[in-house]
Amino acid sequence: MKPQEHVAKRVAVVAAGIVSPLGFGLADTLQSLRQARDCVTPVTTFPVDKTRCKTAAQIDDERLLNQGNRNRQDRRLHRASYMVMSALAEVLQQAPEHNPEIVVVGTTSGGMSFGENFYRSLGNGGACSAALIANYPPQKQIVDAMERFGFNVPAQVIANACASGTNAIGHAFNGIRAGRYQRILAGGYDALSELVFVGFDSLQAATPEKCRPFDSHRSGMVLGEGAALLALEELESARARGAEIIGEIIGYGISTDNHHLTQPNPDGNGPRRAMEQALRQAQIAPQQVGYINAHGTATILNDTAEAKAIIELFGDVPVSSTKSMMGHSLGAAGAIEAVFTLLALRNNFLPPNINFRESELPLDVVANAARDAQFDCAVSNSFGFGGTNATIVLRKFVR
Repeated sequence: MKPQEHVAKRVAVVAAGIVSPLGFGLADTLQSLRQARDCVTPVTTFPVDKTRCKTAAQIDDERLLNQGNRNRQDRRLHRASYMVMSALAEVLQQAPEHNPEIVVVGTTSGGMSFGENFYRSLGNGGACSAALIANYPPQKQIVDAMERFGFNVPAQVIANACASGTNAIGHAFNGIRAGRYQRILAGGYDALSELVFVGFDSLQAATPEKCRPFDSHRSGMVLGEGAALLALEELESARARGAEIIGEIIGYGISTDNHHLTQPNPDGNGPRRAMEQALRQAQIAPQQVGYINAHGTATILNDTAEAKAIIELFGDVPVSSTKSMMGHSLGAAGAIEAVFTLLALRNNFLPPNINFRESELPLDVVANAARDAQFDCAVSNSFGFGGTNATIVLRKFVR
């Protein structure tokens, strides 16, 4: 007997939740993207008098923590837990019946600021609170969110540098596509921490000026923070229960170029291979892509390598880095930018790449203002230290 051929499942996005410096929820975020809002401000969370870079994109803690409604136990939680809870609340509001079988999230720092306080206490000879240890692990924030909303499923945490959020979505996509799961909650989160901020400043990767992705005068990145979650479901399952479908994920690609611990290969082969693989799985040609949400950190080497790969593979396609508006949220970036890309697809516009003046790179940069556009497919890129590269392809859903 001839073995039965496996038919890949289609993967629908049935809900999305987001909190970032650009806003709380999809409506806030859409408005900020259309308005080209610059959310980079002076850092207030920790001292920056000895650092070269003094700015970041920060979430409003007064709104995030809702100080008046927190009990003693809540006050012990890391602010990253509140980011995940805020994103999850929006997902459940849109799709209360989703019931994920597993949660897959990307992050890089977990409760890093609790870790910082733990080691400071040790160094100063002081007592170490159990809360400092309990809030440090990266899965703690996901557990907090699940407990808050009364469900408990297995959770996988992917820590793959700045590609973590995209890897989490891609991993979940492949799980549903292969028929292993019907419903997965996927995304990413990261919160600003002093250790990470000072680390990037020490590497001179962070800029004391404006963040200018793909600009000739770019001088480095700024950090951001946030969380985003996507409710993914096998398409026929979603259709059968009459779920609203806000988009599809149709391709995922990964690569590692092994060129350098922190620098991408200047020939762009790593990003190109990830994008090629994602297009191949999506079964579309490069010419069918109408927009690329670039990794675009505004560092000299990253932007050049990514631009080279995009130009060689896609030619003339609109490109923007939304990190120009809200900084680089590290492990959360891929998830947050996936939501930005979904919003762009659904609302027929291209998010802007602000602070842009001129470039030696022959890219069609969506410079400084949002642009109206009709397109059906978009790419979102995330690349990280160690040459780790991840790309997802998203498509507008048409019934």
